Amino acid sequence: MSKPITTIGIIGTGAMGRGIAQIAAEAGLRVKMHDTREAAVSEAQAFISKLWSRAVEKQRFSQARADEMISLLEEARTLETMAECDLVIEAIVERVDAKQALFKQLEQILAEHAILATNTSSLSVTEIASACARPERVIGLHFFNPVPLMKIVEVIPGVKTDPEVTEAAEALGQRFGHFTAKTTDTPGFLVNHAGRAFGTEALRILSEGVTDHVTIDRLLKDQGDFRMGPFTLLDLTGLDVSHSVMESIYHQYYQEPRFRPSPLTGQRLAAGLLGRKSGEGFYRYDNGQAVLPEEPTAPSAKPIPVWISAEDTNANRALVRMVEAAGWELEAGNVPSDKALCLLTPYGEDTTDCALRQQLDPSRCVAVDMLAGLNKRRCLMTSPATLAVVRDAAHALFSYDGEPVSVINDSTGFVLQRVVACIVNVGADIAQQRVAEPEIIDRAVELGLGYPRGPLAMGEHYGSQRILTILENLLAATGDPRYRPSPWLRRRARLGIPLNVTSA
Repeated sequence: MSKPITTIGIIGTGAMGRGIAQIAAEAGLRVKMHDTREAAVSEAQAFISKLWSRAVEKQRFSQARADEMISLLEEARTLETMAECDLVIEAIVERVDAKQALFKQLEQILAEHAILATNTSSLSVTEIASACARPERVIGLHFFNPVPLMKIVEVIPGVKTDPEVTEAAEALGQRFGHFTAKTTDTPGFLVNHAGRAFGTEALRILSEGVTDHVTIDRLLKDQGDFRMGPFTLLDLTGLDVSHSVMESIYHQYYQEPRFRPSPLTGQRLAAGLLGRKSGEGFYRYDNGQAVLPEEPTAPSAKPIPVWISAEDTNANRALVRMVEAAGWELEAGNVPSDKALCLLTPYGEDTTDCALRQQLDPSRCVAVDMLAGLNKRRCLMTSPATLAVVRDAAHALFSYDGEPVSVINDSTGFVLQRVVACIVNVGADIAQQRVAEPEIIDRAVELGLGYPRGPLAMGEHYGSQRILTILENLLAATGDPRYRPSPWLRRRARLGIPLNVTSA
């Protein structure tokens, strides 16, 4: 185990295998590549060589260095020729039996010190290792596609993995220039586990008729600063991949409600609406570009008096400033007139419950999502009783300065509140389960999922107490245990301890 890693083997030279081979050679390692398909290795070598030629043209490095790296890529025509490898990474078909059979073969070939690594994204490292005579030298090294650009690798020791093997794997990932996220051998590991809330909650919102998928994407992208909306992401990944992952993790966690998939993806998968790859998914694609509807224009509406709930002091002040800037009449006092547009600022409540709880006329109430403030896309929410004239007046008011406005139907927690609260809650539970350390959770999610910040940092950004309130109100209104707050979140929010530290 103490022998330095100088030569590695890669079995399976598809997108993942060739990506790992590229970064290994760039790190100065000798790389032996094997694939059961004839010409697969030579194709991978040519692909990598072409990338390096472009890098030379762009003066990223010299031709001499490119030639040196090319010389490090060798074809291993048989498994036996990998005997001198210090570590072998498999990137073959995602089946336990196939990986176990391969590792059993390699155990007969490799030296005692050699490490067996699996690039599995969802299978149990412990189960793969269980077929080996020496499971202590088996570890998970889960890279993300495209490997050279996604600067993260999950390091997953199995139950019997030797600590020295884990240390060697972490050092190798760091030598590759990747962030090494050490995580326990749990379903979905860290990144795929943390990503369960984004798509599943968005699908639930869509299935409830709160609004359409385009509006959900716009709200999460514009309000939440996500790189892309969940339905754009589902189309990009492909439902043939995403749906199976959602179902797999849900069942591996014995039907944990937080990870519950939606019937919507199964239906669309059966219809062949896979996403970009099929030309149509949640969006229709023309020459690879999603066909998007026009942004709804604000209705023409005459100004009417505006009354603002004082339940949230900061939200009230921000709304007062906006109404005054728009030049609309502002009503003071604890009770609105019967002509007023009543603005509510709930967290985790719907417009109906918020209005009735404050003993207001629901027909004149519109709720405003203040979680992300008013300096970006604004989200208004009506109740089933809200008058059309009141809805249109609110839309016109919030569009006064040209900022886009989305109007949705009644929902416990708007769109952004629900999705963000679920992301934070899943991240908090990952910390509670000790899957990984808090700082690793946040950095891994930023790198692996492209979120604007990690789930625990996200909770701190929006306020852990506010996130807890949203979840508690969602749970009370729906009775659905998917919204039950994680003990990590609940305790720290009440104690005033940051989410992203283990203890005070």
